[in-house]
Amino acid sequence: MNPTATPPHAGIHHLKLPVTDLERSARWYTAVLGARRVEALDHRRPDGTLFAVILNVPGLGTRLELRLDPATCTALNGYDFLTLAVDDRTALDGWTVHLDALGVPHSPPVVAMAGWLLVVPDPDGLRLRLYTNAPHGLGPEHIEYDSPWLAPAPPDTVPAP
Repeated sequence: MNPTATPPHAGIHHLKLPVTDLERSARWYTAVLGARRVEALDHRRPDGTLFAVILNVPGLGTRLELRLDPATCTALNGYDFLTLAVDDRTALDGWTVHLDALGVPHSPPVVAMAGWLLVVPDPDGLRLRLYTNAPHGLGPEHIEYDSPWLAPAPPDTVPAP
């Protein structure tokens, strides 16, 4: 084996997000993304205290860990941690209908660099993004560089914990 060669890996094992309230965040990701909790993989300290839950999220391709870590979560407020692909503007509009039916705050469709973008703050203000694979076909003069949804979270758009 070449000592300078990069050793192989088998892909992403899981993603980990900090949260301030495990149960609230697990309910949100279940409602919004159709996630299912894998209770057999709950993370507990020796005294039985729950500090993380594991979710299977359809289409994600790996598990999602919600880790109780209020300090990190607060520091990341407004950060866009995950961008999921959707086919096109029609699919993005379907997400708007879904989110509206749940009463979940979100951005309007935003003209991003190549496609349409929908930004959805989770209960802690971390931003889940949905981005179209199909390009919007608009010129660079239409890109919404100044959209508040592409900048750090404005205080009035972050749900209270």
